[in-house]
Amino acid sequence: MDSLITAAARALAAGDLLGVLNRVALRDDAHALALRGIAMAQLGDFGRAKTLLRSAAHAFGQRQAVARARCIVAEAEIALVSRDLGWPTKTLEAARSTLEAHGDHVNAAHARNLEARRLLLIGRLDEAEGALAELDSGMPLPPATRAARELVIAGIAIRRLQAKAARISLTRAERAAREADIPALTAEVESASLVLDAPVARLIGSGGERSLLIEEVETLLSSGALVVDACRNVVRNEKRVVSLATRPVLFALARALGEAWPEDVPRATLLARAFCARHADESHRARLRVEIGRLRAELRSLAEVRATKQGFALSPRAAGEIVVLAPPVEDQHAAVLAFLADGESWSSSALAIALGASPRTVQRALEQLASAGKVQSFGRGRALRWMTPPVLGFPTVLLLPGPLPSD
Repeated sequence: MDSLITAAARALAAGDLLGVLNRVALRDDAHALALRGIAMAQLGDFGRAKTLLRSAAHAFGQRQAVARARCIVAEAEIALVSRDLGWPTKTLEAARSTLEAHGDHVNAAHARNLEARRLLLIGRLDEAEGALAELDSGMPLPPATRAARELVIAGIAIRRLQAKAARISLTRAERAAREADIPALTAEVESASLVLDAPVARLIGSGGERSLLIEEVETLLSSGALVVDACRNVVRNEKRVVSLATRPVLFALARALGEAWPEDVPRATLLARAFCARHADESHRARLRVEIGRLRAELRSLAEVRATKQGFALSPRAAGEIVVLAPPVEDQHAAVLAFLADGESWSSSALAIALGASPRTVQRALEQLASAGKVQSFGRGRALRWMTPPVLGFPTVLLLPGPLPSD
């Protein structure tokens, strides 16, 4: 490489993006195209960055396999940041294998970090953890790569409600980001740290209602209490989980009974909560008896559903108390809002991949949220993106995909 390319690469490593462009803006050789592409990506022009990187990869060709693989890794990072979850992951895996085979372990580690970040984003925590485990922890890595790795580890811990482990990883990430002296990376670490200090759920019990931090949710789930978890639609104690995620009527009944504990709930209230019945007739009452019987069978190992004079009551078998864990903000499309709360722009297809839902279902949800003024769109056709400003106090690791303890 000539002196201008070397100087531009050093400027890029130092975060001097204008310095990069000043040196290579008028050049169209492969190295210049790659550097310009990375600089444009960091400036936020993802479309132009993708074009430049693809041109660079094509210019390098098969003979310069390592340089070509680096361009592919850079394009994969742009796809992740722009939430293009449909970007072919096998292409990234092939590029990583090429880098490893040629001894470029630093960029190979960066590629593996990207794989883990994508898996974390769509809730495949075990696979993300496995991807990170293949990294040699003793390998000397640049501070930026170490920070990115610790961010993924912290993200996995947060999704699993392991607050202490998350704080340790975020402290390491902060130290590495400070060493790297990259403002955007430092800001990303600070943003991730905010989750640990923001309410992620509401506790509803006999003592009233209050907000919980992630540490408090972790403590609650291991406290021995019977928890009616409205974030995952399950009923759990410390040792056992009964999922009612596919049985919304049963969960509505369980939640109503849990919120009223230790008191009972009148039949009319249960009918309104579970069936939205304003005026109960005999068919409604018969259906309530059937659904209560089903709920009793589902919860037999955790609690007893007792009939009372006015209605029904829930009594724990082993737990000392019953509480309800609810999201900080309850909305019909709360899971969609949870993803959009990161402040990034998403396509409807990317949201469908992350949520594990059909594209049409996600599109309908977005249209309803847009009509309510909760989200906004820009672009057209395949370039259409959706976003919303972060909602204060909203996120919600509890609404994002991924198993919680004991799931």
